[in-house]
Amino acid sequence: MKDRAPRILLVDDEEAIQQLLTYPMEKEGYEIVQARDGESALEKFHEQQFDLVVLDIMLPGISGIDVCRTIRAESTVPIIMLTAKSDEFDKVLGLEIGADDYITKPFSIREFRSRVKAQLRRAQMTGQMPELVKEIMELDDLRIDFLKRNVFVGDEKVDLTYKEFELLRTLVGHPGRVFGREVLLQLVWGDADFRDPRTVDVHIRHLREKIEPDPHDPEYIFTVRGAGYKFRDM
Repeated sequence: MKDRAPRILLVDDEEAIQQLLTYPMEKEGYEIVQARDGESALEKFHEQQFDLVVLDIMLPGISGIDVCRTIRAESTVPIIMLTAKSDEFDKVLGLEIGADDYITKPFSIREFRSRVKAQLRRAQMTGQMPELVKEIMELDDLRIDFLKRNVFVGDEKVDLTYKEFELLRTLVGHPGRVFGREVLLQLVWGDADFRDPRTVDVHIRHLREKIEPDPHDPEYIFTVRGAGYKFRDM
């Protein structure tokens, strides 16, 4: 983290939520910048550097989904979305377009604090890990454009979800290194406390189905029995 308090952009049009979250988080040393709608959220995001964005889906004007999509197109800042219990579709859509986590209202300040710390910890861990630095990686029929977040198998573009790409990027960035499920949960999802380790297995299976010539006999992503997963040595 930088030599300053972590700065969080809190986007919610409910005054009760702003008060519930701002005071205890500021008391713990976080800097909270408030926004009440999507337009002001984007304005403030472009004015300052943020370590985390907390974003309600239901906003006046520009929706939380559109704000998330806009931020994610230009930044890897962690995004936590706030949703109502009935917004199952919105939760899925939010995660698909790049949100790192979501919290369902109503929630406790204890849970919120834990999720915030997890995402800040993930961002810090990711920033400290040296990676194989390439804009484009080509390996057999697999081509990955890291800047544009595009993946091709042969001439065919493969559509990956945000988390699938992040998982692939993490593995490819450290070829030959074995990552345990708990470590991948920390690096890609931000925490292992609220996640089933099988989440990693499911995403690995989906990745293999999309990029491997034969998902049952993988050439790129290998299982290391009892340890985790690795991308093949280059």
